[in-house]
Amino acid sequence: MEIEAGDKLLTINKTQIMDVLDYRYLIADETLMVEIEKPDGEIWELEIEKDFEEDLGVLFTEEMIGTKTCKNNCIFCFIDQLPKGMRESLYVKDDDERLSFLTGNYITMTNLTKAELDRIIRYRIMPMNLSIHTTNPELRCKMLNNRFAGDVMSYLDAFKANGIQMNGQIVLVPGYNDDLELIKTLADLKAYYPTLQSVSVVPVGISRHRQGLLEIKGFDQAGAQRTIDIINKIHTEMEEKFGDGFVYPSDEFFLKAGVSIPGPTYYNGFPQIENGVGMLSDFEESFNEGLESWLHKGLDKKFFPKVGIVTGTAAYDYLRELIKKMKKKIPEIDVEIYALTNDFFGEAITVSGLMTGQDIIEQLKPGLEANPRDILLIPENALRSGTNILLDDWTLETLGQALDIKAVGVPVNGESLILRIISEEE
Repeated sequence: MEIEAGDKLLTINKTQIMDVLDYRYLIADETLMVEIEKPDGEIWELEIEKDFEEDLGVLFTEEMIGTKTCKNNCIFCFIDQLPKGMRESLYVKDDDERLSFLTGNYITMTNLTKAELDRIIRYRIMPMNLSIHTTNPELRCKMLNNRFAGDVMSYLDAFKANGIQMNGQIVLVPGYNDDLELIKTLADLKAYYPTLQSVSVVPVGISRHRQGLLEIKGFDQAGAQRTIDIINKIHTEMEEKFGDGFVYPSDEFFLKAGVSIPGPTYYNGFPQIENGVGMLSDFEESFNEGLESWLHKGLDKKFFPKVGIVTGTAAYDYLRELIKKMKKKIPEIDVEIYALTNDFFGEAITVSGLMTGQDIIEQLKPGLEANPRDILLIPENALRSGTNILLDDWTLETLGQALDIKAVGVPVNGESLILRIISEEE
């Protein structure tokens, strides 16, 4: 008797399995009584002896049954700012504590039940990624448009009391949770360190598709600088006291303020790089290391491809300076960088992760016809995870066909970019 593909896992040690989290928790034993249902409906009970940390090797066709959706109506929600006609999955607002652990999604906790909270604590599900935004109860209710949103601190208290590690996120909206409110929020949150491991502060994203939504503004240069100063005061305090900066502004704030991106030591291991915090610093470090490595090895080649690189307007100047540095070291490289204006979502959206195939084709086609390239590099953060598909469903293949060029996704990593620039075959 054995577990086979197509079997349905019912219980482990008499406890019903609802999702992969139940499974992971319940297999942590040396003796298991496993109940499965075979494809023909027959129920088998298997007694399994194993090492404490050994897995059963079970893979789930669905890791969860039913994703919990968001019950808020946040004033800054980007999904509400999507145009009509995009693929259906983009309009799903998940707010599921299981996805916080499984995929790193951030949750507001407004739909978290006591039973779910108890399970997080019992199963030691961590780190939990939490959308905090503000510690002011009335303001949080207002920003999330949910009268139950003000109870955020009780969840932080419960996680801290039970040693459940957390990461926090603050989406900052001018006139709402910035300035004095941000100062208060960070003062409150630092008391939860080190259980609350890190906090990122990211600016609200505003697309041109806000018809019928509350009018809010983005950050100007002065507001971005003011935000950096507020954050860095707490960052410096925590760094001096604990050797950990704790709170970090996203790269967009530095670019908007027109100030230099901090070096890698500022980010203490980049705990929130997936939130766009320290991405450029990490990119530059890997770029410099990769460049020195290749120079040390020596480059014995006569052909370098004509490379085109697409990026958002935010990082264009930053990337251009890195390529200039590379060209001084390797004059033979031939690289053209294209700063893509986001016509699809609006010019206020400047990051590469929200680029679309439609904009790439419309804006690059004339330039590529006048100055052809051998390869066009698209940052992988503009692609759906694990695929070659952009937000508007253009694929790298169809994009390449439309532009008569080989379009390739490249990891957001400096060394990977160098490899693509210098190592294409003739």
